[in-house]
Amino acid sequence: MHLPQHFSRRDFMRLASTSAASTALLANVKPVLAQSLTNFEKALLLYAIDVAMDAGADYADGRVIRTQFEAVGTREQRITQVQSTDSFGINVRALVGGSWGFSATQFFDREAISAMAREAVAVARANNAVAPSTTLLAPVDIYPDASWTTPHSIDPFSVSLDDKAALLLRANEEALRIDNIRFASSSILSVKEQRLVATSEGSFIDQTFLRINPAMNITAISDDGGDFQTRGATVEPAGRGYEYVLGLDLVGNASRWAEEAAMKLQAVSVDPGEWDLVLHPSNLWLTIHESIGHPTELDRALGYEANYAGTSFLHPPEEVLGNTRVGPDFMQFVGNRSEFGGCATTGWDDEAVPAESWPIIEDGIFVDYQTTRDQAAWIEAQTGITRSHGCAYGQNWESMPFQRMPNVSLMPGEQDLSEEDVIAATDRGIFIEGRGSYSIDQQRYNIQFAGQVFWEIRDGKKYQMLRDVAYVGRTPDFWNSMDVIGGDSTYFLGASFSDAKGQPMQVNAVSHGCPIALFRNIELINTA
Repeated sequence: MHLPQHFSRRDFMRLASTSAASTALLANVKPVLAQSLTNFEKALLLYAIDVAMDAGADYADGRVIRTQFEAVGTREQRITQVQSTDSFGINVRALVGGSWGFSATQFFDREAISAMAREAVAVARANNAVAPSTTLLAPVDIYPDASWTTPHSIDPFSVSLDDKAALLLRANEEALRIDNIRFASSSILSVKEQRLVATSEGSFIDQTFLRINPAMNITAISDDGGDFQTRGATVEPAGRGYEYVLGLDLVGNASRWAEEAAMKLQAVSVDPGEWDLVLHPSNLWLTIHESIGHPTELDRALGYEANYAGTSFLHPPEEVLGNTRVGPDFMQFVGNRSEFGGCATTGWDDEAVPAESWPIIEDGIFVDYQTTRDQAAWIEAQTGITRSHGCAYGQNWESMPFQRMPNVSLMPGEQDLSEEDVIAATDRGIFIEGRGSYSIDQQRYNIQFAGQVFWEIRDGKKYQMLRDVAYVGRTPDFWNSMDVIGGDSTYFLGASFSDAKGQPMQVNAVSHGCPIALFRNIELINTA
């Protein structure tokens, strides 16, 4: 048997015997839906690692994960959705030779845990027999007793459903006061993940993640009923507590968003052709996600992942790393798991790698990918980096961790240019706010993005509202056309609450920060 040095069999028996609830679980062998992660679950996780190593694993790690989800939805003055789920289980991943095996269960008794761990090893051994491979795990420091919690002041799950619904209904009511507004819907989604991670190397990490996703969508209909326009994507998800929702002032801003929806009914349709574009961060973050975030996932670049929109134009690594200009000299992109408020922010990843920030694009040149422990060696010769960037994540207790996107953000400029300064830098352009529909090819190369609100710029100022706008291009051409970038005061964090990847599909939440930016001579199409 190979228990980590900091935890002994005697410790396991002592912890297991201290909980009456644990005794009942051992006797009845029932699924666990505990209110919190206890010493009993911690002990069983370490026991699972021990069994896997004793069964022949060269390395093993495991997770106990409880995921709570809550949704409150409204439309006009009706509550349309109330949902609450709670999922709880344990898993083990084992490495035999160069191959992985994985198993999971919701039963928290020693027999079930033993069977799960042995199954993970058996799967790994079978995989290694059928298709032998080489896996080199990047070195990592050991954290025998670490913890981290999403910075917050109000736990979303401490706020009643009544209070959340009342806030949403008040926001809808304010939107409906505006002429031509016929529909207003809003919602708040909340997630809490309690996640224990243990490794056979001796790390043991206890973390709690909070994420929250407020949303509002407003629809205006013309007097004759012949046209309708919407204003959606009004606010973004965040890795924060309920204080984030309160700070958005949904009620106070609802009338402004409603007025924008109504104004779109009278807006002029855009003339297609080349325009300068001033992209607000609430629009630009999605372009970052699709054209920079996904192409810099190393598994996509090497062809190991192609689900949900393909591979990457940034390949092969030995040719593109350090040699490919993606944007101008002032363009800096970082990957990070440490940004305050980010949906992918954490203390450690699912392989017990601590969160860090690193350059992905430096001075406009592509310099690094997103990696996990078993990927770092693939590009060590090109980057000189031996460590993982901490990008391993599994959606829930029944999901095997694999490479997922960190927060990927465009850094603001050295000069603190305001939104007005950036708009003033073009005589003929279009200002775009809010994310809309999008399309991208199988190598993340050809792009098309729309938005929510569009303003024609004349002589450096907003002139009139437009509609039916989408911009198209090729990723390197688009980013190299960036000419002016805003400063710290314009930096904004957008996010995706459910970024899909893999087969079977897993979802990950991720944020992208950026300032306002001006792009020259971008091709626009009319979407009417």
